Amino acid sequence: MPLDQPHDILHLFLGLAVLLGTARVLGEVLRRLHQPAVVGELLAGVLLGPTVFGHIWPDAFASLFPREGPSATALSALALVGATLFLLVAGLEVDLSRLRRLGRPTLAVGVAGMVAPFALGFAAAAAWPDLLGQSATKSPLEFPLFFATALSISALPVIARTLMDLKLYRSDFGTVVVGAAVLNDLVGWLIFAVLLGLLNGAPAGVPFVKTLVWTVGLGLGVLTVGRAAMHRVLPWVETHLSFAGGVLGVALTATFLGAALAEWIGLHAVFGAFLVGVALGDSSHLREPTRGAISDFVGSLFAPLFFASIGLGVDFAQSFDLTLVLAVLGIACAGKIFGCALGARVAGMPKRQAWAVGFAMNGRGAMEIILGLLARQAGLVDDRMFVALVVMALATSMLAGPMVRALVGYGQA
Repeated sequence: MPLDQPHDILHLFLGLAVLLGTARVLGEVLRRLHQPAVVGELLAGVLLGPTVFGHIWPDAFASLFPREGPSATALSALALVGATLFLLVAGLEVDLSRLRRLGRPTLAVGVAGMVAPFALGFAAAAAWPDLLGQSATKSPLEFPLFFATALSISALPVIARTLMDLKLYRSDFGTVVVGAAVLNDLVGWLIFAVLLGLLNGAPAGVPFVKTLVWTVGLGLGVLTVGRAAMHRVLPWVETHLSFAGGVLGVALTATFLGAALAEWIGLHAVFGAFLVGVALGDSSHLREPTRGAISDFVGSLFAPLFFASIGLGVDFAQSFDLTLVLAVLGIACAGKIFGCALGARVAGMPKRQAWAVGFAMNGRGAMEIILGLLARQAGLVDDRMFVALVVMALATSMLAGPMVRALVGYGQA
């Protein structure tokens, strides 16, 4: 159904204005409270969605944010673009040079911070699938693999912002944390991409080895050939095209191509966008003002729309299960904090710094929310589990900064 009727166009733009305006205002409020802006953006969706606004005034909610029709399809498409571009920005934060200079503490924290939560999450999901909100699956391994992977990934953008606010980003402590988070994200997204490929395969099923080969092949291709191409193209673009706008055009084109390629081989678009961001961000020719322009462009429009739109599709009050939320939060914090702290101690870091590393790596933020949303769309988890993952992601992100500050202070690590 085409979007050509005046009332559909009216509802679309009015809904976008309300959603974006509320998300930006609440995002700025939370940022001034030294919390991630994504908390406010998600809260905007909860307030405007069926949880609050839809409950108080259901007719107005249905008119402003219809569940079906051309305006609903258009809003859903914009939200998907927002998620894809957010993963581009997340990829830009990945510094591959930190991985190439892996020291003992970074490697120890990265491995322990992946293995411990993965093992704990897998064991818990395998032992209590009904308690943890498993939906119908084709294989008994699908849900444990998802839950284990979801608990293993950290939110690199949130971690980097937390360390910058505490003036620890360029310190030895910050190098260890960011390097370990990069390792966690790359491995975690690789595993999750394979899982999504299996879930989204053809009816006859896609063999695991084939999906793994496609995923690894895409990653290696983008991070080698694609990265080299970016490195060669950027100097010409920055010299001959308009500042920032030229690079932004190239970055968006490459992102959409990467997203399309990932979808074509049976993965998810966001994985391709993340890889393009890593390849683009690793080029020494990408200047900081340009990097900032890309982040500002996505962060001021598409990311707030995406995170706010999440709240429009779920009744957080109805789907809130306190037992499940506490279980997910406890398992997530235990695996990541203790795992990373143990890795840091084995590598010889002081006790307080080791615990600070654990709390810093425990920040899950938007990455966890995206993983939960993709799993929910694939029918792997129910709304209760999705809400629990969102609460866990926000709680751990809000906890990271204060705990690191209490353990090591400002710029003292």
